[in-house]
Amino acid sequence: MRVLLVPNTANPRSIEAAQAAATWLAERGVEAVLEARDAEACGMPQRGMPRAEARQVDLAVALGGDGTMLKAVHTVGSPEVPLLGVNLGRLGFLSGAESGHLEQALEAALAGEARVERRGVLKASVVVGGREAGTFHALNEVFVGRSGGSRAVELEVAVNGVALWRFICDGVVLATPTGSTAYALSAGGPIVSPDVRGILIVPVAPHALSARPIVAGPSDVVEVSCPNSARSEACVTVDGDEIPCRRNLERVTVTSGSREAALLKIEGEDFYRVLASKLLER
Repeated sequence: MRVLLVPNTANPRSIEAAQAAATWLAERGVEAVLEARDAEACGMPQRGMPRAEARQVDLAVALGGDGTMLKAVHTVGSPEVPLLGVNLGRLGFLSGAESGHLEQALEAALAGEARVERRGVLKASVVVGGREAGTFHALNEVFVGRSGGSRAVELEVAVNGVALWRFICDGVVLATPTGSTAYALSAGGPIVSPDVRGILIVPVAPHALSARPIVAGPSDVVEVSCPNSARSEACVTVDGDEIPCRRNLERVTVTSGSREAALLKIEGEDFYRVLASKLLER
């Protein structure tokens, strides 16, 4: 059996956890591997492998917060590989176990005793300068909007070919229900149970009184375009990683993708218990 360890290399606690997990797994005859750069940063270069090979694993373990969990999702890139998050960050909303239970969590995951939650993923097709720039997948969200020091952009948002808004804004967040507790929440969107399937459309700082968050259905097609070339300096960010935008963005088409992410939960807390303990004031 092969287990991919995905640390947050900027967090010393995460590096220590990766080293401890690798030792614990090796003692039980389980091969622990890391992506080459992570292995170097954790002082375990002998366990490193190229990203393409790192996807050929039986289990992935993210050692950090939600950002590290997203890193693991994109590193693995397969709905068949279960993902266990051990929270070593601030929030850890996607994590299945807390840092004090690392060994217990690993043991439960290897024994097949963890609960599997299948989370929907968005598919985004990007067109730049009249050409397809690529197709991307997001567990949390796709953001279309201004980047860095650029000025506000003008966007048009349509669902199933029906134009809903055209406004000057900072951008638009297109999120999964899983991502409803991330950027979309900060932008004023609703919290949605991950059992729901759909696409959250949340305008960010729109210069319009009529713009309100909308939850589109799982079969709907959402298109965000730049109708005004004078205000088309928009970029696309997928789960926090910006796609290079060297030319003017034309449009982004987002659907509920056929992929899913399999998140492991060890300690038995359901969505609402986690929501109450980690986000809502009591």
